[in-house]
Amino acid sequence: LGFRILLWISPFYSPDTPEFRQMRDKGYLLKDKDGSPAIIRWWNGYSACLDTTNPEAVEHFKTVLRGAQQQYGIDGFKFDAGDVGYMKGEYQYHDSTANINTFSQRWAEIGLDFPYNELRTTWKTGGQPLVQRLGDKAYSWNANKELISHMTTAGLLGFPYTCPDMIGGGQIRYFMNMDYTKIDQELIVRSCQIHALMPMMQFSVAPWRVLNEENKEICARFARLHEQMGPYILQCARHSAQTCEPIVQSMEYAFPHQG
Repeated sequence: LGFRILLWISPFYSPDTPEFRQMRDKGYLLKDKDGSPAIIRWWNGYSACLDTTNPEAVEHFKTVLRGAQQQYGIDGFKFDAGDVGYMKGEYQYHDSTANINTFSQRWAEIGLDFPYNELRTTWKTGGQPLVQRLGDKAYSWNANKELISHMTTAGLLGFPYTCPDMIGGGQIRYFMNMDYTKIDQELIVRSCQIHALMPMMQFSVAPWRVLNEENKEICARFARLHEQMGPYILQCARHSAQTCEPIVQSMEYAFPHQG
């Protein structure tokens, strides 16, 4: 159908699985102070974790990903997690000089081997060909207000290839028990309109499932606008690759000291 397909992945391994035992026996997992595999509490449960400071472990991980690409025709990966906020313990890293920030940086750097990528957290990888997504936004009007300021800030920090989270908000807890008949349709529409002129746009709740015909058509129109702007956005991205200038720029950045 012409789509590019990316799989959602994270550095976590469910305990008591063949994959966990294989990684444990190879010494590829992050360890607690006592040398046993560390169990990390994250938003989707309790899991062991890839030691991204171990080059052999990282190469094994990449080999598994490439195998999935070859077997299933996958184009790339969304590298989720890597957040230092989950890393609450004191760990033994393969690289004895490493810390939680090193862990996050090494996770992000795996994405450099996969041209189609998206990351949730990137530490010290500004200017690299990595797509950085903003942190999960709430399903709220306040989150809509934050989109432009957060996008311009990301660009100034050296992360030009930024995706503004998901249209309407990507924070999963807002959607788990939602009555979709009571969804704020204008919130979805306004969010879509803001995203349309960003480098990327992603839908969370599918517009054709939750919007009336009028609002669904507005979203379709702005999705088509994003497609029309594609060549220009790509031109901006190529310029940024040479200069590291932001793609999304504030008026003050583009026209300094002109009020």
